[in-house]
Amino acid sequence: MRNFVILSGCSGGGKSTLLAELGRRGHLIVEEPGRRIVAEALAGDGATLPWVDMAAFARRAIEMALADRKAMCAQTGLVFFDRGLLDAIAGLAHATGNATLPREALTCRFNRQVFMTPPWPAIYRNDPERRHGLEDGIAEYERLMAFYPRLGYSPVVLPKTDVAARADFVLTALGA
Repeated sequence: MRNFVILSGCSGGGKSTLLAELGRRGHLIVEEPGRRIVAEALAGDGATLPWVDMAAFARRAIEMALADRKAMCAQTGLVFFDRGLLDAIAGLAHATGNATLPREALTCRFNRQVFMTPPWPAIYRNDPERRHGLEDGIAEYERLMAFYPRLGYSPVVLPKTDVAARADFVLTALGA
């Protein structure tokens, strides 16, 4: 779906801030499954925390991302996803070592352009839901930069600039 746009990239690179700005400008947004899963797991038994069981976390992220995507199917305007389905699939492949892609990776399509936040040490911060260091975020970024082209997507690296300029960049690239 051309109107479904993925924001991906390095943890702590400003995806959520950009998503909020796009929402402020009137676009539909879908928050990252990972942060919602961590909150859910911390309130429950903790079994799907990424630092407890990365594969269980990724499977839950796939389930949640599929539900998010389904909930947005009737929308005709731009819908911005903070990470989402394909990042979860990449995470599961990394966690399990299984490179076989599930059917959803090929059938649930998004806009060909995937906007990637590059590693940006100046803004990277840990928080209760992001316990890993910048080095892990950089490794994840490199895996995603290799993963998306395998599925026919074009990663577009976002400039390291203020959030308004980043939002302008994304919308201009999309012709919006």
